[in-house]
Amino acid sequence: MSLENIPKDPVMLMSFLNMKLRDHYSSLEAFADDMDINEQELKSITDKLQNAGFTYDSARKQFV
Repeated sequence: MSLENIPKDPVMLMSFLNMKLRDHYSSLEAFADDMDINEQELKSITDKLQNAGFTYDSARKQFV
């Protein structure tokens, strides 16, 4: 999966990532690795979510 197939809207992106993390991955890093998303791209995604007010809770494996 490339970044172009990931939702652009921050709320949709958060929902998409939380679903993927809940159903398929043990961590955000595992998701990125499996989706061939490099560290810089992952930072871009998390920055976009942080700018929208969401933070990643690694203990819960989700953005809140």
